[in-house]
Amino acid sequence: MYLFKYIMKRIALMLMTFLVIITLCFVFIKLLPNIPVDQFGKDMALIMQRRELLGYNLPIIQQYYRFWKYALKGYFGTSEVLYIGQDVWKVFVSKLPFTVALNIYSIILSIPLGLILGIIAALKKNTWIDHVISTGVMVVVSVPSFVYAFLVQYILYFKLGWSSATMDATQGAFSWVGFKSMIPAILSMSFGTIAGFARYTRAELTEVLTSEFMLLARTKGLTKAQATVRHAMRNSMVPIFPMILGEFISIMSGSLIIEQMFSIPGVGKLYVNSIQASPPDYNFFMLLSAFYTLIGLAAGIVIDISYSIIDPRIRMGAK
Repeated sequence: MYLFKYIMKRIALMLMTFLVIITLCFVFIKLLPNIPVDQFGKDMALIMQRRELLGYNLPIIQQYYRFWKYALKGYFGTSEVLYIGQDVWKVFVSKLPFTVALNIYSIILSIPLGLILGIIAALKKNTWIDHVISTGVMVVVSVPSFVYAFLVQYILYFKLGWSSATMDATQGAFSWVGFKSMIPAILSMSFGTIAGFARYTRAELTEVLTSEFMLLARTKGLTKAQATVRHAMRNSMVPIFPMILGEFISIMSGSLIIEQMFSIPGVGKLYVNSIQASPPDYNFFMLLSAFYTLIGLAAGIVIDISYSIIDPRIRMGAK
């Protein structure tokens, strides 16, 4: 009962937060001037028709009502800068597989490596192995991801010639050609995740290994390996497993910087281009702002709820 009330409360707060953010984005966008329709040439009639549908000539309250009226039906307007005359939702859906592919490959690589490095560092605490892993983690966490992207491009493309500098998207997101050309981007995306999981795994497992119940398990006759596998690993995964769920929930969010640097035609690059365009592509901006906001809020709820699912002793919402 506590969990159900907690979930309902979090969903209500999520929807309220989402509504506030989208409302602010909509109001600020409407304060900017629209592109004169005579600049669209042969697409002028189509753009005028779509603008009339969304009520561009109406007061902002009525425009806001129409925005939600059609957004709930999956229509967010027509692109007026990047893909003139095309439905922004259809363009968004066509870009989404590239972002999903990049995130899937990155997760498959980074989560196991991060957990393994964290476990090794914890089991070899205060040895040279622990010092090397901990130092590497600190360096990786402290450096922005685009720095690794430059290094990966320089080493794999310029010096060794093992890969292309940008992604080859001609055969699709999940093709072998696409995967090979995406390897530098996958590595660049993985560094931060590997370091994050290694750091948290080491910290949690180290704390559990020094707990009193571990000493009790050893006195009852369990070997160090048995106590570690049966008790320490299980307890240390309680705060780490929600992080893994968060990674999978955010699988569609993409990386704004990495996609831009490696020319991956995903939603991250689309978002950056919609903002950098002169003038910005307002309809793309609204759709992608809503998308990223919803993904972020939903991931937070799933992570919080997963604590009580993983460990029944944690009662979310209980006093």
